[in-house]
Amino acid sequence: MNKPAEAPVTQALPLSRITVLDLTLARAGPTCVRHLADWGANIIRIEPAEVTGEDIAGKREGFDFQNLHRNKKMVRLNLKSPEGHAAFMKLAAKADVIIENMRAEVKHRLKVSYDDVKKVNPRLVYGSISGFGQSGPYGKRAGVDQIVQGMGGLMTITGLPGQGPVRVGIAIADLTAGNLLAFGVMTALYERETTGVGRWVHTSLLEAQVFMLDFQASRYLMSGEVAGQAGNDHPTGVPTGVFPSSDGVFNIAASSSRVFARCCEALGKPEWKDREEWNTQQKRSKARQQINAEIAEITRHKPAQHWIEVFEAAGVPCGPINTIDKVFADPQVQHLGIASPVHSDKLGDIKLVGSPLNLTGVSKKIRSATADAGAHTDEVLMSVGYTKEQLQQMRANGVI
Repeated sequence: MNKPAEAPVTQALPLSRITVLDLTLARAGPTCVRHLADWGANIIRIEPAEVTGEDIAGKREGFDFQNLHRNKKMVRLNLKSPEGHAAFMKLAAKADVIIENMRAEVKHRLKVSYDDVKKVNPRLVYGSISGFGQSGPYGKRAGVDQIVQGMGGLMTITGLPGQGPVRVGIAIADLTAGNLLAFGVMTALYERETTGVGRWVHTSLLEAQVFMLDFQASRYLMSGEVAGQAGNDHPTGVPTGVFPSSDGVFNIAASSSRVFARCCEALGKPEWKDREEWNTQQKRSKARQQINAEIAEITRHKPAQHWIEVFEAAGVPCGPINTIDKVFADPQVQHLGIASPVHSDKLGDIKLVGSPLNLTGVSKKIRSATADAGAHTDEVLMSVGYTKEQLQQMRANGVI
């Protein structure tokens, strides 16, 4: 039998032939662009020509901005001026993708909407993220992550029973919308290979958040069940949750009947798997409190690491509950290399959160730290025909 061909090792990154104009702000839009940047797209980030609050407050060198905006060229351009808008349209004429997350009326007021740019470049894939959608009763509203966590139902199923609404500890609506838009943009680029024409691809924080409700949403849509807070327990799979040990807490996940049987053996309670009131997943779900209490009475007497080793040997999913410092000290996390080193001229050698994706034969190291505002303005604008003399005049006029 012939051995399957292996992907070649290459120096060229998969998206190196794609040019992206980045008009994004905050987190959702930059999350999308970061995926494209990490895999080699030529990202041109357009920032206002005037000094912004970001620069005044020193946020540009902060951990968040650095992590979101690596691997990009930085251009300052006043889109409100005729000269700045004309320069943007020259860039758009040669670009493959534009990403933005402005409110709908803003991009139309600046004349950088999909309808505007497709006139100069019908091949453009135009990606947008809004708070609530590009149209509809909330279409003009600005949206931020926490507001959408509330409106999208997530805060009512997060936290301990009876605790009241709790936000998730990350900007999950922002991040999910950005991740999904990156997928949508790549889908449209793939289609363009056949059609030669781009599309407007858009999503919203609200759509992304409702999508992430996943089985809790389908649970309601199909059976009418409105899920509530289940705390650290899995909403339907028992036993899955946090259990005590003699030196802290740890996680066990043994929701299926097969894994529950292994869990019983590991706990020294083989008779539990045949217990009449626990012998189906549905029965265990109803007996959640009793099952959890009886497991806890056993696990509390020995250290967490003891139980992790016991359950791991028995084929029962389990693990510690790490603080973030312990996450990055974990040998598997270190092996995966997601703490990615990069050199910054201002900050020295730093580490950022690398791409979670892996492509055989392709390096995913971060190529460049976040650059200064306007660091590449002249280079980028000269690539579309501007002369040094024109750039000097534009700078004097506050266009760049």
